[in-house]
Amino acid sequence: MAAKANIIIDQGTTFSTSVTVSAANGSILSLSGYTAAAQLRKSYQAGNATPFTVAVGANSQLGQLTMSMAANTTQTLTAGRYVYDLEIYSASNTNVTRVVEGIVTVTPGVTRGSSETV
Repeated sequence: MAAKANIIIDQGTTFSTSVTVSAANGSILSLSGYTAAAQLRKSYQAGNATPFTVAVGANSQLGQLTMSMAANTTQTLTAGRYVYDLEIYSASNTNVTRVVEGIVTVTPGVTRGSSETV
């Protein structure tokens, strides 16, 4: 069963969060050879999805994933509530595991660019 975690994304900003993946026995899962994907949708039935960038980086032996979204992508999101999940795929893609899922709240931004003066 996937962990539940609700997140907040500030519209127009860079978003990043880390996730540590554990095995069923509670030990940290080695993600060597795994890939991962995560998406955000307005509802579970929505056809359009906005992907997160998911990195299985240098800490992959420690079960560490980083889920992020660039500022130019979050700027295009309409403020409101969304759903998301993060899945990992074994090297052969025969084993798919949903690691975490939840609600994303996108908060509206005010500032429209770094070139504006105060």
